[in-house]
Amino acid sequence: MPVFQLSDSLLFPPPSLAREDGLLAVGGDLSVPRLLLAYQHGIFPWYSPGDPILWWSPDPRLVLFPEEFHLAKRLARTIRQQIFRITFDHHFSGVIRLCAQLRLADGESTWLSSEMIEAYLELHAQGYAHSVECWQGEELVGGLYGVSLGAVFFGESMFSLAPDSSKVALAGLVDRLKGWDFELIDCQVGTGHLQRLGAREISGAEFSSRLERAMEKPTRKGRWNNL
Repeated sequence: MPVFQLSDSLLFPPPSLAREDGLLAVGGDLSVPRLLLAYQHGIFPWYSPGDPILWWSPDPRLVLFPEEFHLAKRLARTIRQQIFRITFDHHFSGVIRLCAQLRLADGESTWLSSEMIEAYLELHAQGYAHSVECWQGEELVGGLYGVSLGAVFFGESMFSLAPDSSKVALAGLVDRLKGWDFELIDCQVGTGHLQRLGAREISGAEFSSRLERAMEKPTRKGRWNNL
């Protein structure tokens, strides 16, 4: 299957034409209109710093249905003990930068180049990207961020500086999304960590079908800390 070269036009090939590894297209830019169009069709950017922009739509797709979130007894006990405080959209820049810094500190590569960070900061400024923060006292010790469109939250990355802090942030997100009747959280590709929390793989065709229906619902645009 060929990899498509994007032009300046705001167009993407159908996700069903992605390669077996999920790679669909190369090129384009990280403007807000292009990113929103990509997410609406289940496509996301992921590439190493210095490389051209790569766009992906993997099949199968890892998703977490909010009602299937597995709240383990230990995690439930941690939440009840109120060890952490959860906020929404309180420190988006801190969350995304820590996601990048901690991967590098652990000797891992990161797709969160300065270009990517600036793109998601702009998505946040326009009310489409959101963060969940986990605080211990006044210290930011965990969190996650992603993009919300229709009734889908597209998870991008998470970090943890204290045991269970990212899981508590995810539990807080799931609880809020349940209250808003969100249909799914897109986790992109399979990881044992998320699968232990209830995420599971579905086919690309099923994902596209569910995504199309979910996009018919209104987007909760704006800062979630005011909702």
